[in-house]
Amino acid sequence: MRIVYFTHSLASCWNHGNAHFLRGVLRELVRRGHDVTAMEPDGAWSLQNLLADHGPEGLRAWREAYPELSSESFGPELDLERALDGADLVVVHEWNDPDLVAAIGRVRARGGRFTLLFHDTHHRAVSDPDAIRAFDLSGYDGVLAFGEALAEVYRRWGWGRRVFVWHEAADVALFRPPAEERPRDGLVWIGNWGDEERSAELETFLFAPAQAVGLPLDIYGVRYPPHALATLSRYGVRYRGWLPNARAPEVFAQHLATVHVPRRFYVQVLPGIPTIRVFEALACGIPLVSAPWSDCEHLFRPGEDFLFAESGEDMARRLRSLREDPELRAGLVRSGLQTILARHTCAHRAEELLGVLDTLARRALEAAE
Repeated sequence: MRIVYFTHSLASCWNHGNAHFLRGVLRELVRRGHDVTAMEPDGAWSLQNLLADHGPEGLRAWREAYPELSSESFGPELDLERALDGADLVVVHEWNDPDLVAAIGRVRARGGRFTLLFHDTHHRAVSDPDAIRAFDLSGYDGVLAFGEALAEVYRRWGWGRRVFVWHEAADVALFRPPAEERPRDGLVWIGNWGDEERSAELETFLFAPAQAVGLPLDIYGVRYPPHALATLSRYGVRYRGWLPNARAPEVFAQHLATVHVPRRFYVQVLPGIPTIRVFEALACGIPLVSAPWSDCEHLFRPGEDFLFAESGEDMARRLRSLREDPELRAGLVRSGLQTILARHTCAHRAEELLGVLDTLARRALEAAE
C-alpha cells in the first residue's frame, strides 16, 4: 500500500511533538512493507528554528535513529496530482496550511482513488475552534483524533462515525529501558515552556516539590522566555536547552524519576489525553509522577503504572517515597512497561490505522449495495 503523510515536519521535533509519534508509526508501516512518503513544506517553522539554533548538526540524532525514514519538501508549486498519484491512503496533519488541506480534499472529491484522513493532535478545536473550522474538510473521508474528548468535538461538528480515536504511543524500537542499568540521580523533565499554558502548574508540581525534597532537577526544552529562566534559576533548576527527541531515552536512563505536568486544556476541557511523554517515559522504564488529569479512557493503571499527586505537597511526598523506596520504583517500572508493550506501541497504532481503512472500506461497500 502507498501511504502519503503531509506533516509540518518529520525532520524537526523542535517544539513539534507530533514528529515523535509520526516517526515511530511511519517506521512501523515501513517495516510492514508499505511504501511511505512524508511530505513537509519548505521553510517549516519548527525546522527553521532548529537550524537557526543548532545548524545541520541538530538533525544528526533523528537521522541516526531513523535511517529508514526521509521526507520530501515542497513549495507553492507542488504538483498535487503527481504527489498523490498511486496513493492508497493520504493523511494530512492539522499543522498544515488551510489552502493545502483544502486542495488535497478537492483532489479526493474529483475522484482521487485514495482514502483521505485529517489528523488532529492539538487542543485548538476547543481553544481556537475557528482556526480548525476554517479548514475545508468536505473532501475528507474521516478524522483521526488523538483522544475521545477531541473526537467528541468532531462528532458535534457532524462527523459522526467518520471520526476515529487514534492516541499517540511509544516507538519502542527506540524508547526502551537501558540495556545496562547505571547509577541514576535526580529528576528530569523534558518539555517546552509554550504559551503560559501550565506555568503555574510547573511551579506547583515540579519546581517547588523538587526543591523541597532536595532532588536535583534537569529541564530540557525550548521557548523559555527570560522570566521563565529566572524562575528556574530561583529554584536551582539546571536548564539544559533543546534535546533531540531521539536522545530522550539516554537522558531518562540517567535520572531517578520524571514528572508529568499536563497543559491546562488537557485537564479542563480535553480530559483523557496525556502527552506523548507519558508513553515514552513508561516505555523507557523511568518512574513517573503526574500532576492531576483524568484518565477517563483507562489508558493506564494509575497507582501501578505511575503515581498521581493531587497537590504540590502530595508531589513532594511522592518524590520522597520514590527516592527512598527502590521496590516502589521497580514496581512502577515493571507495570508501566507492561502496559506500554501490551497496548501503547506504534505497532498497535499502525494496526489501528489499518483497521480504520478496513472500516471505511466496509462501510463504503455496504452503502453501495
